[in-house]
Amino acid sequence: QVQLVESGGGLVQAGGSLRLSCAASGRTFSSYVMAWFRQPPGKECEFVAHIGGSGGTRGYTASVKGRFTISRDNAKNTVLLQMNSLKPEDTAVYYCAAGAAFTTIERQYDSWGQGTQVTVSS
Repeated sequence: QVQLVESGGGLVQAGGSLRLSCAASGRTFSSYVMAWFRQPPGKECEFVAHIGGSGGTRGYTASVKGRFTISRDNAKNTVLLQMNSLKPEDTAVYYCAAGAAFTTIERQYDSWGQGTQVTVSS
């Protein structure tokens, strides 16, 4: 497993931007599929975006396509989530996750960060 630490959350007005960062430990970072999930208040955890080990393959949930961009820097063991045009419905705790498969299924990711709160005001 890999240890993950998220940062970059906060309070922003609708239409604004935030960039989340996830720092990973370990020397095999490039072998992991990295993903972002989120848990809105009172709701279940949901998939947001994922990226393959080389960074060449990416996927997004429909509600964030065109607004969010996932990227990774394997030299720095970091994955980023750039969030633009934020909406109040993006309010959630955002989690970074690592796994072996390029999947949107939460339980197939083995390592999770502690989460970072994103709040979008209207």
